[in-house]
Amino acid sequence: MIDKFSALSPGKILIWTFLFIGAVIMMTPIIFMFSASFKFNDQIYDLALISDEPTISNYLFLFGNTNFVSWFMNSIFVATITTFCVLFFDSLVGYTLAKFKFRGRKIIFIAILSTLMIPTEMLVIPWYILARDLGMLNSYVGLIFPGIMTGFGVFLMKQFFENLPDDFLDAARIDGVSEFSIFIKVALPLVAPALSALAIFTFLGNWTAFLWPLIVTGSADFYTIPVGLASFSGEFQSDWEMIMTGAAVATLPTLLVFLFLQRYIIRGVILGGLKG
Repeated sequence: MIDKFSALSPGKILIWTFLFIGAVIMMTPIIFMFSASFKFNDQIYDLALISDEPTISNYLFLFGNTNFVSWFMNSIFVATITTFCVLFFDSLVGYTLAKFKFRGRKIIFIAILSTLMIPTEMLVIPWYILARDLGMLNSYVGLIFPGIMTGFGVFLMKQFFENLPDDFLDAARIDGVSEFSIFIKVALPLVAPALSALAIFTFLGNWTAFLWPLIVTGSADFYTIPVGLASFSGEFQSDWEMIMTGAAVATLPTLLVFLFLQRYIIRGVILGGLKG
């Protein structure tokens, strides 16, 4: 191992050094968060990674005396349903724009892309008015409906579908397969990497969403994890040990996603830059 490292050029050694330093900088807050979850409130500002008196009472209190399990399940449900909706609708729109020639196709695509330039903060008021008028406040439908389609997802799927050979689709049409069946049975399996990447981005985005769940929910029964953790912070005092403990538990699913599916994330970034 040492011989391989010594064989590297000075430029590569410098790059690896910067990567290592960057990794340390990125991991330090996460390590401190997990460390703080085993501390009492008066020890939070102690920078020692291992407390003199480590405790698991924070975890016992989190799962036994709060609604954290309910918040966790709400986040799982909302993120999962939203992800499935995005995969279906975005891929369907992307397939239509990529494989069908019709008047106004480019205008529709530009209009969809233009939504990427609108900050979420400008959309929450129209979303809230719509949710209020349709009776969707304090409901799972209200949490889910703004994210069932995304401009980025349509762009990603369209770019990939455009690189899909038409021969596969034409062969299915000759066999008498309906257009929707071609989409489901032929096109979607061929774009599995793009679907995987889009699913990861969507799930993680909804897992960490805070602003819209905070606005649309008024009952703790519908809180997601980010909103629930914010309830530990009051006007005069914040239970930082509970915030760190809840954040540590909430981080575990995202860490598992990155560890086991990181190749799909990288592939998704590459696919998003493909030129159709």
